[in-house]
Amino acid sequence: MFKNKKLLITGGSGSFGNAVLDKFLSSEISEIRIFSRDEKKQHDMRVKYNNPKIKFFIGDVRNKESIRTAMNGVDFVFHAAALKQVPSCEFFPIEAVKTNILGTENVLTVAIEFNVKKVICLSTDKAVYPINAMGVSKAMMEKTFVAKSRNTNDTVICGTRYGNVMASRGSVIPHFFQQIKDGKNITVTDPTMTRFMMTLEDAVNLVLYAFKNGNPGDIFVQKSPASSIGLLANTMKEIYKSKVSIENIGIRHAEKVHETLLSKEERIISEDLGDYFRVPSDNRDLNYNKYFFEGNSSSDLSEYNSSNTRQLEKIELKKLLAKIGYSGSIKK
Repeated sequence: MFKNKKLLITGGSGSFGNAVLDKFLSSEISEIRIFSRDEKKQHDMRVKYNNPKIKFFIGDVRNKESIRTAMNGVDFVFHAAALKQVPSCEFFPIEAVKTNILGTENVLTVAIEFNVKKVICLSTDKAVYPINAMGVSKAMMEKTFVAKSRNTNDTVICGTRYGNVMASRGSVIPHFFQQIKDGKNITVTDPTMTRFMMTLEDAVNLVLYAFKNGNPGDIFVQKSPASSIGLLANTMKEIYKSKVSIENIGIRHAEKVHETLLSKEERIISEDLGDYFRVPSDNRDLNYNKYFFEGNSSSDLSEYNSSNTRQLEKIELKKLLAKIGYSGSIKK
């Protein structure tokens, strides 16, 4: 599938880009291009991997010319570049618009211009029933790539949507670990709050599944187990035999109690593929009868969220944490 092909990863110096490199460098892929604004992270990756298959491009998805430089000759694109931190986007929402919406438009326009075969756009649970600027911008990003997918015959554009990726940048797991290591109380917003538990490897596999099976405008969601934040904190205390207390600090601004990966409306039209859901795009044209006078039948199906998915037991959570390196004793 990727033999002798060239892959571009926008935002490739982040957690996802590193996970892709770990999976693909030993394959027959000919080149992986890392496109990002962060020269420090790119330098660290260059030193870490020291592999001629990896090419680095400094640029910004807000700048079409820098994208064109990186896109020339590329077969496939994984579009991961985004402003992801909820608080930052709350205070600077226009910056989220510029990167997450207009940046996506730029990447897709240039990909079509260079006849890229397939583009996978990475989205987030926060795009479903959004309550914060980051989620709103990601929801509009999804609308952008679905609309764009209707207007090209040579480039297949589809997307993935996932919730909490364990131990990724901004995840609560490294935060809890650092608090335990420092002997400080573990600060929990709400112990009943739930989050999907998905590893970076799962995230890469979801993108690969979308790559193999995606039709224009599709959005893929992986079925994932979840855990309450209270159970997660207690489990990490137990793993490291810590005596620190757990302190409830209350839900932060623009934070959801549960993550939602499929809205009720999407669940009705989604296709259950076993380990995944596929949400097909609505490919009707702007026909007034269809949009204003005709509807679809209702359903009793509920949204798919981190509260109604399978909940992990403590032993399962321990195994999952061990899988991503959180086990044993803490080195001071």
